Amino acid sequence: MIYRDFQGEKLSALGFGTMRLPTLGSDDKIDERAAAEMFDYAISHGVNYFDTAWGYHDGESENAVGRILSAYPREKLKLATKFPGYDLANMGKAEAIFEEQLKKCRTSYFDFYLFHNVCEMNIDAYLDDEKYGTYTYLMAQKRAGRIRHLGFSAHGSCDVIERFLEKYGKDMEFCQLQINYVDWEFQSAKKKVELLRKWNIPVWVMEPLRGGKLAKLSPENEERLRALRPDEHIPAWAFRFLMDIPDVKMILSGMSDFAQVKDNIATFSEEKPLSAKERETLLAIGEGMYKRAALPCTACRYCTSHCPRHLDIPAIISLYNEHRFTGGGFIAPMALSALPKEKWPSACIGCGSCEKVCPQQIRIPDMMRDFTDRLREES
Repeated sequence: MIYRDFQGEKLSALGFGTMRLPTLGSDDKIDERAAAEMFDYAISHGVNYFDTAWGYHDGESENAVGRILSAYPREKLKLATKFPGYDLANMGKAEAIFEEQLKKCRTSYFDFYLFHNVCEMNIDAYLDDEKYGTYTYLMAQKRAGRIRHLGFSAHGSCDVIERFLEKYGKDMEFCQLQINYVDWEFQSAKKKVELLRKWNIPVWVMEPLRGGKLAKLSPENEERLRALRPDEHIPAWAFRFLMDIPDVKMILSGMSDFAQVKDNIATFSEEKPLSAKERETLLAIGEGMYKRAALPCTACRYCTSHCPRHLDIPAIISLYNEHRFTGGGFIAPMALSALPKEKWPSACIGCGSCEKVCPQQIRIPDMMRDFTDRLREES
């Protein structure tokens, strides 16, 4: 197992994410027998970091993780969970939730604790410590030793992350981001890593395989990679890409079955740095994947000056591209929820003024209607 140094501790470079554990028919019924076998194999092969959260598996992940890990020496493992600020109804309940998490996880402390999912929807509430007291409470738990390391995860834009850092950055020890060779440019992961570097904050990675999209590629792209490394498994390429980023200390994988655990541990058994050509090839594959699904907006903003509803059309197109590439998901609805409804794609009146001045000839009213329909179908 590859290890990374973090404040004098040795962390397995592969962390076990527990958002996608094996289940028995429904998401809240975790197959604990299968999960326990996966955990045992991971621990026996050097994995020492386990990541859970309040909302995973409809609230059952923390319970299962607590029961399974209670069979192992607590001091040998690193346990992480998060304050569920992705749900605004939880704001102001930090103490009650934290105490319940300790019980569910059967522990007296958390090695790593995060503000969960800092984003457009909740940034104002996270920053309003006078009203909700989340930061004050979590800092008190850190001083008391019940949180060893405090950090945050983020799906928000660079601007949102910067706002969070400007208020709390001096106390943040790590940040968990969605990074992979598609999102390096598509979701501005590179810019986010560079921002964190300015604050000397190391990076934890979530979604290294982009929800499984990078575990299996098109035959053409798989052949391009086999020509470079005939014996490398396709998912391993995504992990190798992340291992080469100096800021990255932890790569979380939400493993769902025993085969995935074995394959990932084999990948993390040795360093195999990418060559410049290999890295360029991966980024080119990633660019091709999202560009095939994306509208070619360059954010020139000619459209916005002609919109009678003053919609932020480039921002909406960016969210539409993400939503279409992912096949749904929470990022676009989450970002739109932070806006007044008169700024949503449904507010478009279809006048076509924007389309007439678009250098890329994007059919913007059609996009607005399609986006509105997709969001309505998923709500």
